Amino acid sequence: MVSQKIVINNQSGLHARPASILAQAAGKCKSNVLIKTGTKTIVAKSILNIMAAAIKCGTEIELCCDGESEQEDLKKLVQLIESGLGE
Repeated sequence: MVSQKIVINNQSGLHARPASILAQAAGKCKSNVLIKTGTKTIVAKSILNIMAAAIKCGTEIELCCDGESEQEDLKKLVQLIESGLGE
């Protein structure tokens, strides 16, 4: 398992559109993808899980990938989040 901490910089946090983009990208990953924030651990392949976590701008999350292509998946998802998830 590999992981990296990252701060969400989208002004509205992970609302519907960025949550959808993140869930779709995670869904294409061969590894299992989790988001840890505070005491919550959620499956990143589900838009509903991401939205229910109510992750706001400035929140530090830990993105965890575990599986066949974990290094590549983590790198791809971190770059996507850092780019603002399409916003």
